[in-house]
Amino acid sequence: MAENFPGTDTPDNAPKTVSVPDKPALEGLEATLSRRWREEGTYAFNEDTVREDVYSIDTPPPTASGSLHVGHMFSYTQTDVMARYQRMTGKNVFYPMGWDDNGLPTERRVQNYYGVRCDPTKPYDPDYRPPATAPKNQRDFDVISRRNFIELCEELAVEDEKVFEDLFSTLGLSVDWTRTYRTIDDNSRAVSQRAFLENLKAGDAYMSEAPTLWDVTFRTAVAQAEVEDREQAGAYHRISFHAPDGEKIFIETTRPELLPACVALVAHPDDERYQRLFGTTVKSPLFDVEVEVRAHPLAKPDKGSGIAMICTFGDQTDVTWWRELNLPTRAVVGRDGRLLADTPEWITTEKAKENYAAVAAKTVFSAKEAVVGMLRESGDLEGEPKKITHPVNFFEKGDKPLEVVTSRQWYIRNGGRDEDRRGRLIARGKEIDFHPAFMRSRYENWIEGLNGDWLVSRQRFFGVPVPVWYPLDASGNPDYDNPVLPASESLPVDPAAEPAPGYEESQRNQPGGFVGDADVLDTWATSSLTPQIVGGWSRDEDLFAKVFPFDLRPQGHDIIRTWLFSSVVRADALNHAAPWKHAAISGWILDPDRKKMSKSKGNVVVPTDVLNDYGSDAVRYWAASAKLGADTAYEIAQMKIGRRLAIKLLNASKFVLNLGATEANVVTADTSVITNDLDSALLKQLAEVVKTSTKAFESYDYAKALQLTESFFWSFTDDYVELIKDRAYGASGPEEQASVLATLATTLDALLRLFAPFLPFATEEVWGWWRHGSVHRAPWPNVDALSAAVAEADAGILATVATALGGIRKAKSEAKVKQRTEVLTATVTASAAQVAQLQAGLADLKAAGNVRELSLAAGDGELTVSGVELAPVEPVPAAE
Repeated sequence: MAENFPGTDTPDNAPKTVSVPDKPALEGLEATLSRRWREEGTYAFNEDTVREDVYSIDTPPPTASGSLHVGHMFSYTQTDVMARYQRMTGKNVFYPMGWDDNGLPTERRVQNYYGVRCDPTKPYDPDYRPPATAPKNQRDFDVISRRNFIELCEELAVEDEKVFEDLFSTLGLSVDWTRTYRTIDDNSRAVSQRAFLENLKAGDAYMSEAPTLWDVTFRTAVAQAEVEDREQAGAYHRISFHAPDGEKIFIETTRPELLPACVALVAHPDDERYQRLFGTTVKSPLFDVEVEVRAHPLAKPDKGSGIAMICTFGDQTDVTWWRELNLPTRAVVGRDGRLLADTPEWITTEKAKENYAAVAAKTVFSAKEAVVGMLRESGDLEGEPKKITHPVNFFEKGDKPLEVVTSRQWYIRNGGRDEDRRGRLIARGKEIDFHPAFMRSRYENWIEGLNGDWLVSRQRFFGVPVPVWYPLDASGNPDYDNPVLPASESLPVDPAAEPAPGYEESQRNQPGGFVGDADVLDTWATSSLTPQIVGGWSRDEDLFAKVFPFDLRPQGHDIIRTWLFSSVVRADALNHAAPWKHAAISGWILDPDRKKMSKSKGNVVVPTDVLNDYGSDAVRYWAASAKLGADTAYEIAQMKIGRRLAIKLLNASKFVLNLGATEANVVTADTSVITNDLDSALLKQLAEVVKTSTKAFESYDYAKALQLTESFFWSFTDDYVELIKDRAYGASGPEEQASVLATLATTLDALLRLFAPFLPFATEEVWGWWRHGSVHRAPWPNVDALSAAVAEADAGILATVATALGGIRKAKSEAKVKQRTEVLTATVTASAAQVAQLQAGLADLKAAGNVRELSLAAGDGELTVSGVELAPVEPVPAAE
């Protein structure tokens, strides 16, 4: 196979002198080899290339301001294993690393670390430096411009990212560290803004005043993908509305505080109990507002009383009813989570105004208590509230239930309101090979369940500014229909700090002047563009053509609905293509109780501890043993197995090389040197392992490739090496010795390459003992010539001979004698086929077992060793 390894040796192809350390060890390899790989550019991407030679990876940018945990080691190792394999197959691997520092975690960290707060209206101070010590009270924080805040973010990010980079280098990630980016740096902000402007130009982005999910703590709109359900305690309140004839119509609600926002009652069109009421009106209790009774198929006859009140807005179902039934808007909950301080215009009677005054400016919780009390007093609450537990919408980072408020926001079309676009995005998903395949259904189910377009504006201070200004008319009112846009070459811009094109700063907020959009883009609006950011879209089209569509997007299954889907939305609109060819979906790390590890649960493990205790190869072994998509338990025992494997690879390699195997012994296309049947049997197994491992890798089943390679390795060390020692030392003559040395060298050479994606440090260390260059720049094994040469070999010979040797050694152990004790005679009984196999390996079997006479007998049943007569020896003394 040597002819398949170009570029791994010195220019004159001079064989390297074998140099094996006396005591091989894993300790210290990470630091030494990581430094060497970086200095030598082992993993550098070569831009002088063509697309078909490239394998590009859209690496997930971790939140560098967050905490390190074992999940980082787990998922990033799985990606790296695939990157290393592709590099060895001859691909020019584009493997960058980004840092996600655009979002709430970074904002909080910068605030607390430096003692500052961001206010986009503040002017930029080029000489600003934060306090030497951050004040304890946030009221004493410095208030600084967004640009100053971003500069502090980048300053702190250098330290945070160094911690992650050290971890990833120690873990052996074969990243090209010359290609890094931050999601808040100038380049990323420019790309994010340019993409938004392209969406706006194409009609894929638009502004609308509409009901919006709102987090009252963070005071920001929230997209559907950022919402999670949490089980909360609540109660159904049975409340009476009043028909003109005095009849009471009972509804049941968990949100009685929204009674002043009621715009209609609704029941199912087929519900006979309420059909007579459709088209009539009833009055709300306490607030005396007349509302119509309407019919809609979303109403559930078996839920509560079967008729519900529609408020603007209690939840997303209210939004649907409001839109489809063309109902008025009567919002009473403000962006601060409190009921409006002023009495709404639709509440007109004196008693109703008095009742509203009792809830005005209260939080929704306090307002609920007040309303329930008034309902009891008025007699409109029937019975006591019925306690329940039900799912409630929360912002994934929030701690209070979401409200639905009406606000002006920016949206990007994602198929939530467009059947054709929805179908197109599902079709884009079919262009991507998901690994495992069943993960595609999560993508499709998310699209099919969308109920609106992607809300991308956020009412935050820190982030990528929406790159838009609005002209003000003579009265100072914004003209939202004719925004002022920046030129592409001027990006990134900050409308809160820079004047609109064609205006002076003095015209800001003045009639006839301009106002800057105060919002920032959702963090996913930038993260969804990682292929475009790192690939050079709109800046380096030559590079972009060489890497896009990317070959691989690795990520967790929990963000299919966010990162993966939003990336497809952007690539479809901007590039008219799917962003990648493959999506590798990792599972979660589970604690011993099979619960997801997370900081909020307090069950995370610091990765540096296990790396120090067991070494990087051991941790990589654990991570690579898990298939894509599988939630995996955090198992120290598995890491111990991986460490044992890496140590065994060092020691077995030392033994093989000390037997006399050299680079010159590795077989080329000429396999005539292999003359022994046992050697041919091993090499046939090797050829099969290479073929099946290659097939597994091509199917992104690296875990199977590891299992196949590991199983063969233990057979090689425990069986084959034990059988051929005498022959390797020349006891059977030069021809037999040449055959075994060629087999040893060829097998070790292939094993190092097969293990290289999984155990990069141990394999590189061994490679350096007897080969030039790096194993990680060596090609993946190609066994076509070898397979043809050993096609007629019996691969089962090795297992059968090894079983017989095990029986002989067992007899010696039971007799409590040393394994080198001579066996005068013994008999092996086996099937006729096994006898033929034993005959082929008889010389090695007798030498390994030190057997003088060995009889082979055909029989039924399993292979057995009997009649073992040992030469007289002194018994092994019993241990004291």
